[in-house]
Amino acid sequence: MTGSADTAVPARRAPRPRADALRNRERIVTAAREMFVEFGSQVPYDEIARRAGVGNATLYRNFPERADLVREVVLSLMARVTELAERAAEEEDDTFEALRRFTLGAADERVGALCPMLDGAFDQDHPDLVAERDRLERVVQGIVDRAQRAGRLRADVGVGDLMVAVSQLTRPLPGTACAAFAPFVRRHLQLFLDGLEAPARSELPGTAATLEDLRRDSCPS
Repeated sequence: MTGSADTAVPARRAPRPRADALRNRERIVTAAREMFVEFGSQVPYDEIARRAGVGNATLYRNFPERADLVREVVLSLMARVTELAERAAEEEDDTFEALRRFTLGAADERVGALCPMLDGAFDQDHPDLVAERDRLERVVQGIVDRAQRAGRLRADVGVGDLMVAVSQLTRPLPGTACAAFAPFVRRHLQLFLDGLEAPARSELPGTAATLEDLRRDSCPS
């Protein structure tokens, strides 16, 4: 006699990726992030695979389309910057020092050099990207709000102003290699941070930039 019609067939679980497969994927994303900073997002797949220490087949198996790899690099970058912001907020008692630590840490991640990737042909509304972007914005907004409530950050700036400055001041000038530009980044960011501290020495033109303002236009190339 066969089993009853209402006997449930247990669903088969998808196999978990092996540890070595996960390590390979992480190596690929790390190598791609480094090479995108150095050479742009159109760097050949062969070169990324070589730096990651994996075969071309492994790279294509993980990221069959370049847009898939670019999206994963952007996700990785946002996650790293969000973790920097969370640690700064938790570990710094001085609210402006938390802002300073986040800003310099984000600069070290070379966010400006990677910004042109946001003009790429990939789904910028992918659910993973939206979730990570919201998480980043929430943490950084909290840092800014606390510094302003404490009277340590001038009141006429917004999170958008901060993110524009980090992006622009960490992007190499045309014709300048990243390595040659890097020594100037912290110097110029320090000048910018000095201008953010309260009390303000001048009145800024226009209004404070919000993150919504930044989303209206893509990152300039």
